[in-house]
Amino acid sequence: MGKKQLQLIIVGLIVLNCLTIVFFLFKLNSVNRELHNDEVVATVGKQSITRQKWLNELEARYGKEVLKDLINYKVIQVMAKKNNINISEQEIDREFLLLQANQSFESKNAADEKQWKEQIRNSLILEELLTKDVIISEKELKGYYDKHKDLFNIPDVYHLSHIVVRTKKEAEDAYKELSQGSSFSALAMERSIDEFSANEGGDIGFLTERDKRYPDQYVEIAKKLKNKTYSKPFKTEDGYILLWLEKKIKGKNYSYKEVRSQIRRQMALEQMKTPASVETLWEEAKVEWFYGKTK
Repeated sequence: MGKKQLQLIIVGLIVLNCLTIVFFLFKLNSVNRELHNDEVVATVGKQSITRQKWLNELEARYGKEVLKDLINYKVIQVMAKKNNINISEQEIDREFLLLQANQSFESKNAADEKQWKEQIRNSLILEELLTKDVIISEKELKGYYDKHKDLFNIPDVYHLSHIVVRTKKEAEDAYKELSQGSSFSALAMERSIDEFSANEGGDIGFLTERDKRYPDQYVEIAKKLKNKTYSKPFKTEDGYILLWLEKKIKGKNYSYKEVRSQIRRQMALEQMKTPASVETLWEEAKVEWFYGKTK
């Protein structure tokens, strides 16, 4: 399960980075159509760099990989339709909950969540495409579930932010400012001594009772908070803490029936001798591209 979640994270980050580059290149080309190709975008002494040289370098460095990711996305859509493969919202929500429960997901807004869910959908479709011909007996599937039931027992998940200060006086002052209407995230950026979260408004992501990154007090106190509320200061080894509960996500125990398809895909992927890749489907999808051979 951990390996699968890590693969989702890596693929998701690559896709998001590629989409950012695509957007950047698109904007540059749009501007380029309105300006001369020999427009100077930078100078070093008497030497100049033109817009066209800049664009050519971007294409040389990123063009092939960005185009490949766009093709892979389209291949998944085309092959899913051809093979009548659909992923239910319940499956996507389950995988998303697993990401959150395993601290593999960070969200700053609803758009982030939407992008992650779209990536989960594509990953599950790809897994179905690559494993659709693999046969695994019901006995093996049920045996896997019985052996790994804890993987499908998801505890409650808490999306938390914190402010960490050194003294009780600083904590009380921060609490007073919050009670007067100050923003928790702004106060975290201003006062928190936790360098890893302060710049993110104190956001530390998703925690469960299984999480050992922070003291057990975090989840115990979070249980008593309502969404969008903060705690009174409390003391830990790291200093005095104030918590903000962004939201609580109720955990769930999944039955064998609910996760059967997930188990089948996972076991099938583990049996495959070649790495799972969209590019194995290029020939069947009849891909042709600027760089010639699809292999």
